[in-house]
Amino acid sequence: MTGRGNPPEGTPEGVPGGGEDEYRSVVFDESFVRAARLQEFSARERLGGHGGRAVRSRHLWARAGASRQAAVLVLLIAVAFATAIYMGVRHPYQDTGRPGAGPMHGSVVPLSPRGQVPGGRAAELIDKSPARAFGGGAEGITLPPARRTGPFSESQVMTALTTAKQYVVESAVDPVVLTGGMARPVRMLLDPDQFNQFDRSLAQPADDGQHAATAWLARFDPDEVALADEPVRVQGTLSVAEMDAAALEVTADHTFVYALRPAGEHRADRDSLFTVRRTTRFRFDRADLRERHLEVVQSIVQAGPQSCAVDAAGYLHPLLAGQTAKNDAKTGINPYATGRPTVSLCGVLSPDALPGGPQKAG
Repeated sequence: MTGRGNPPEGTPEGVPGGGEDEYRSVVFDESFVRAARLQEFSARERLGGHGGRAVRSRHLWARAGASRQAAVLVLLIAVAFATAIYMGVRHPYQDTGRPGAGPMHGSVVPLSPRGQVPGGRAAELIDKSPARAFGGGAEGITLPPARRTGPFSESQVMTALTTAKQYVVESAVDPVVLTGGMARPVRMLLDPDQFNQFDRSLAQPADDGQHAATAWLARFDPDEVALADEPVRVQGTLSVAEMDAAALEVTADHTFVYALRPAGEHRADRDSLFTVRRTTRFRFDRADLRERHLEVVQSIVQAGPQSCAVDAAGYLHPLLAGQTAKNDAKTGINPYATGRPTVSLCGVLSPDALPGGPQKAG
């Protein structure tokens, strides 16, 4: 044989070409050892008895200790960052400067006729009354020019005026609301602080100065009356003023004329007119302007012809064509009586307000 040969037992270790060259690219550093899935028992542990096993499996958390610590650190940073953002938006000591909406104060004054209520066709009755010059429906509610006032811009003033007009339309012109239907469009315009008072007024109306449904909106009992085929006639004004540096006040002063007939009656010659004068004060703070809400501060309603003897807190109860007021004599009030004081508010409907009255508006 020629050339170099390998001994029968193989290539000696540590010489060129030996098995060690095959693994020189592998580096067994500390991280590699720590990441191993198996760990050899120490001599002491093997003497303690482990069923003849020389190695044990390493726990996942032991192998991933560094990764776990990094993940926890990242989580803590994320929680701290989220908390900082939340506290910046919802600081527990942040003063919003908004006192909240107060209760609405309202009164409803029935206007009793002196004689019989005139009847006829709605169009003819309107033509013979002061309502002949009124506008029809929402078109009769006009807006004044919007001008900057104090710290409130022209656009903010316009927002207050248009929101107030929308409330007037929804609460006194909308046929669904007028006939005792859903009042949600009116409710959604209110400041949320007044929701409870409004809901109680509709569910349990009371003539107590705060819970008369008819102080919030005009509505008739559908079992008593129906709307005639004539639009609601409206005339009045909207005005705006600065209450203070934090709020605007809008006053809506309108007269509404409704053509009505008995429920279930289809004869056009049995129509009659019912008139409502309503003066409402609205308050708008900056949050209300931003969200297009309003606060009803006060509402004064005069409505007739209707009897003073009826309860007008839940519904308006018009006297219809040919009817007269009954039992409207004033009752005596005993100042020595206990319990809730009796509040009697009633007026006499002027003949000038009736169709064909002695004096008609020009």
